Amino acid sequence: MDSFETEAYRRGFTVIAGIDEAGRGPLAGPVVAAAVVLPRGYKNGAVRDSKKLTPRSRDVLYEVITRDALSIGLGVTEPSVIDRVNILQATLMAMREAVTGLSLQPDYLLVDGLHRIDLPLEQRTIIRGDDLSLSVACASIIAKVSRDRIMEIYHHQFPQYNFLRNRGYGTREHVEAIGRHGLCKIHRRSFKISKGALDEGKD
Repeated sequence: MDSFETEAYRRGFTVIAGIDEAGRGPLAGPVVAAAVVLPRGYKNGAVRDSKKLTPRSRDVLYEVITRDALSIGLGVTEPSVIDRVNILQATLMAMREAVTGLSLQPDYLLVDGLHRIDLPLEQRTIIRGDDLSLSVACASIIAKVSRDRIMEIYHHQFPQYNFLRNRGYGTREHVEAIGRHGLCKIHRRSFKISKGALDEGKD
């Protein structure tokens, strides 16, 4: 799972950051991105795409990665910005913020997905990067747990939507709550709420 990192080291890069996001699909809450720089040669057989882990496993790995990583950066784009610029641009903004928030300046980025980040750094985009790159998988875990914790805070502010359970995704319960209570300040008004939006949401 570290072949992309190994290739980058062979090309002469020395500080490699993996980048991923959580929260592109929900009807409410921010999109959160993480950038993670691991020690060269780092191994952890338990790390995988955050969507394939239980919440408990994610929490445990979050602590392990936080301890072991050389640097971690986070980026958060709020719903009002998502509505203004669209979810793709909001995601790339969060990724850029995560990279610029690193305490170590990376010279190579491994980015989950198709789109490059607007930074003057060498980078490689990887479809399903959270399945294929160790540092991207670590970033997916950091981003997912960080976003879930944000949504827990919002749950206490807006308990009628049960964000603790749905994390802002368009579950049937959540959509029915919107029907009863309307939208709150963290809902994405540019997202269509319909039966087609019903989704248990795992990213």
